[in-house]
Amino acid sequence: MSGRSESGTRAGAPVQRVLVVGSGGREHAIAWKLHAERPDVTLLGAPGNPGIAELGRCYDVSATAVERLVELAVREQVDLVVVGPELPLSLGLVDRLRERGIAVFGPTAGAARLETSKSFAKEVMNHAGVPTARAETHTDADEARLAVRRFGAPVVVKATGLAAGKGVVVCASMEDAYEAIDMMLLSRGMGDAGAEILVEEFMQGEELSLFYLTDGTRAIPLVGAQDHKRLRAGDEGPNTGGMGAYAPVTISTPALVDEVTRTIVLPMLRAMRERDCPFTGLLYVGLMLTAAGPKVVEFNCRFGDPETQALLPLLDFSPTLLELMTIVGRGEPLPESATIRATGHAVTTVVAAAGYPEAPRTGDPVVLPPVTDAGVEIFHAGTRRAPTGELLSAGGRVVAVTAVADTIEEAHRLSAAYADRVELTGKQYRDDIAWRELERRRAPSAGAGTP
Repeated sequence: MSGRSESGTRAGAPVQRVLVVGSGGREHAIAWKLHAERPDVTLLGAPGNPGIAELGRCYDVSATAVERLVELAVREQVDLVVVGPELPLSLGLVDRLRERGIAVFGPTAGAARLETSKSFAKEVMNHAGVPTARAETHTDADEARLAVRRFGAPVVVKATGLAAGKGVVVCASMEDAYEAIDMMLLSRGMGDAGAEILVEEFMQGEELSLFYLTDGTRAIPLVGAQDHKRLRAGDEGPNTGGMGAYAPVTISTPALVDEVTRTIVLPMLRAMRERDCPFTGLLYVGLMLTAAGPKVVEFNCRFGDPETQALLPLLDFSPTLLELMTIVGRGEPLPESATIRATGHAVTTVVAAAGYPEAPRTGDPVVLPPVTDAGVEIFHAGTRRAPTGELLSAGGRVVAVTAVADTIEEAHRLSAAYADRVELTGKQYRDDIAWRELERRRAPSAGAGTP
């Protein structure tokens, strides 16, 4: 017998070649962590970015070119594929890799519907008795407006499909909700993602992101994180894909994590197994901490961005993250003894391009000063190399600056200070990342509510 698992990789054999799919800051952080754990591992990126290229070899293959990615993995004889973004998951990349006997960390297209279809996620949550906001699914604008009148304002309107993090509109008035409905269903402002929408009750509280590594049955939580969606300091301006993040979060207590695991994560995993589409990989649980307890805002089927850039430099994994990803990718059960712990505090500040998020400008020179402070890491998110070798902006979020320190105050100072030194014409960044945590520490008796 060959001694190979169903994934085609020899059971128990150490991983030597890893392919990371994607090109953003999240993928750079994943590649950075794997390299830090195992410098001897050969890292490949598709398509990668200049930061990943410093750690391994990048191939000009789009993250959505499923068949070309499978061919690349076969040709390069990779031992493990780690899928970063949600779109290739929705296109069935994991399914195709498994058909070819390649170990892969990520959910199948069927399981990824927890992110790619908000209506599917609501259906599963309701069936499993998972706490979440009351919602209705609509494809007709008139019916959706009637739902708004039933719910009252404030109310939330969501495109059910993938909308690059821009498919959720929190509406202060019914008139705002009508505009959002018309934009999605009539004007098709969200494209196919908004052909079906959710009208959802507004939840009051503070948001928290919890990530779980899961083999489909067992789930191991990472420490809680918070991201900052608004463009400008003080949570002002338009929503973005995320202007920064920090971890750990004081309100993410062991008791809260245990409650989320018991009442949300394990019931969802059980419900997915019952539907014959077990969820394996990284389950991102977006929570609202309401007066009635934690409720689900949304699920994502992969590492979050920019939370990953804050979490991975902060965390120690035992076994290593690479070993845990390999176990899941091979279809094996996670070890009961696995532990994940934080070793300080991390703050990530995103430096964005001029015009972001509506119309980000690209092609501007980017100058990254030398890093002189211990604990500071720079993750490329939207950059490219010109033929001359010059670093240029190539997306809305250009780089993410992560600082890990003994205190949240010091991590915040180091991250903001380096972001200020990045040279990029028209750059945008927030100097108040982790402001809630900083305020809590200044006045711990003030409570955990959102101001």
